Amino acid sequence: MRVSAPAKINLFLNVTGRRDDGFHLLQSLVAFADIGDELTVRRDAALRLSIDGPFATALDANDNIVLRAARPLRSAAGAQLRLTKNLPVASGLGGGSSDAAAALRLLARLWEVHPSDLPALGLELGADVPVCLTARTSLVSGIGEIVEPVAPLPDCGVVLANAGVPVSTAAVFAARRGDFSAPVAWHPPRDLDELVARLAMSGNCLFDAAVSIAPMIADVLDSLEREPSCLLARMSGSGGACFALFPDRATATEAARALKADHPLWWVIACRFRSDPPRIRTL
Repeated sequence: MRVSAPAKINLFLNVTGRRDDGFHLLQSLVAFADIGDELTVRRDAALRLSIDGPFATALDANDNIVLRAARPLRSAAGAQLRLTKNLPVASGLGGGSSDAAAALRLLARLWEVHPSDLPALGLELGADVPVCLTARTSLVSGIGEIVEPVAPLPDCGVVLANAGVPVSTAAVFAARRGDFSAPVAWHPPRDLDELVARLAMSGNCLFDAAVSIAPMIADVLDSLEREPSCLLARMSGSGGACFALFPDRATATEAARALKADHPLWWVIACRFRSDPPRIRTL
């Protein structure tokens, strides 16, 4: 079986507080792109993982979140997993979390585990895993355990860009300064103009902290904002990838082509928002 592990995009991100145990409370509108990693599974006597793809060398196949997701589900059965790593690592696009969620979904199907057991396992792996399990546009709060699906977003073009500098989420939170943000109300926008206007009223509270660690993020954001037809640009998650919204896929594709020509060492791709979660396909 095979399933996509789509890129996660934080359209806005507020840090609303901190619990006594040190975990930060967040509020974020999360959408998913129609591009991402791919995970394949087949039955095997042992539990094994191989990794290929453009960013495979950045990962250790023997110590990977896909295997950490698999172990609590495993009984006597095994599986051979192959991860095709298309997303840059530690980039704020939830690649590892989406990979873990894909592994949970695939192995639950393979080993006949009830899906209701997956969200609790996901949260133990990371704050983004529960929303990645749904892979639907959602408002996420708490420490990631509260996932409220919302209406799909208006169709538009999206450009994702990353300068290739990994950014540690823990380091970004440690560098964060300032007050906590108040949660915002979210109402489904009627069209793309209203989506942009609503997003413009919020931001990403981790941006300054991330730039203090990886100044190139500011360059990526500035380059996206200067592209013609860019409607809004912002950092995703804890960095260092940024996204920009465009009126349609064609203008996003042209902007991505121009940005890549100016910055050939950057990872740049045009995509769209997913309207439905990825389906598990039988090979």
